Amino acid sequence: MAEADRLIAWLHNEPIAQLTRNKRQRDRIDLHYDVAVNEALPFNTPVLSCSLTLSRNRLDATAFVDGLLPEGDFRRYLAERARLPAHDSFGLIAHYGRDIAGAVQFFPAGQDPTVDAHWSAETLDDHDLDEIVVGLPSNPLAIVDGSELSLAGLQNKMLLVRLDQRWGRPLGGQPSTHILKRDHSDYRGIVAAECEALAIARHAGLTTIDAWIEPHGGFDCLILERFDRIVDESGTVVGRVHQEDSCQALGLPATQKYEIHHGGGGPELSQIASLLDRYAADPLGQLDRLAAVATYTIIIGNAHAHGKNTAFLLSRDGTIELAPLYDTVPTVLWPTLRREAAMTIGGAVGFDSMNLATVEREARLWQHSPVSARAAATRCAEVMRDAIQHSVIDPDGALAKRVMSASETFLATDDGSS
Repeated sequence: MAEADRLIAWLHNEPIAQLTRNKRQRDRIDLHYDVAVNEALPFNTPVLSCSLTLSRNRLDATAFVDGLLPEGDFRRYLAERARLPAHDSFGLIAHYGRDIAGAVQFFPAGQDPTVDAHWSAETLDDHDLDEIVVGLPSNPLAIVDGSELSLAGLQNKMLLVRLDQRWGRPLGGQPSTHILKRDHSDYRGIVAAECEALAIARHAGLTTIDAWIEPHGGFDCLILERFDRIVDESGTVVGRVHQEDSCQALGLPATQKYEIHHGGGGPELSQIASLLDRYAADPLGQLDRLAAVATYTIIIGNAHAHGKNTAFLLSRDGTIELAPLYDTVPTVLWPTLRREAAMTIGGAVGFDSMNLATVEREARLWQHSPVSARAAATRCAEVMRDAIQHSVIDPDGALAKRVMSASETFLATDDGSS
């Protein structure tokens, strides 16, 4: 087999599996765990993904790899730079798989990232970053020769690495520390709203991500700390945290990230709950957290909380937990954006019709205590109100008004089903 058709998946600087092109279906990517991994952990343990639990058999890793790559025109652009077809997920991850979501890296057979890595970073001054930000629509992820990175999604964004008090562009697989998102030309202010939404999520204990706004190239830019990187006091990346989104965890392609919109077929909250019940170290605590996440999504009105924006952290012992919230956009603040949930909650779709009883109904679908889910949802709604009352964000702003109004409706409305 040609070396180009075989990659080694490294996790936490250890080789754990081989990836190959399927001989009969060239668009399928096969994965085979190494013998040492099979001997170290029980069968059916989630190592790389909940959809790729430990086995001696050859597994279909197509959806997992697909989920590490950008979507749409951004993917086509990266494919053109690599002189590959956009559908060639294997070739793309071979080209861009050094710094991607989570802790996994992909290298050709025979290369050792602990020895052969050639990390570097291009220092960016304010003028450099301004130019890059302006050019993001025509150069997704700010890719240059030497960029070996990939970031899933459809937004104008790029990866950065903190270099003392300056920003740098990571090269040669250098681990990035931050993500920059440029404000949307058609929905000005959307990154500022996301920044405020994340501040509320931090106050509610639903995320650990620090985020702020910086102006670059005439645009507001949201700067996000990566939750899947471990950084020491000097700013050096000393480790990676493994994670995957719920599409990957369920073996679904990124094109199926919505449960009902855009063709549907995407992850449902009940499927996410099932994975937590099966693999979490504290399933009941995680299901309560999922109820709080659903509550937060309702109250801020985030129609983009789809399968690509709901993620898991995977521990080395094979247990999982919900990842910190990220990509939390209050879409209801823009009249032309969707006002319906990406995932149904208790059978409901419209945010304005959802309340505590909705979350209880959803919890019953998970076979989780509706009383416990109600308590978690109530605490979340009350803490979100507290964030506004203590001016965690501008109490006179649009999001603050949305949270106060929606939380009041959420907590006051009850259909008596408790």
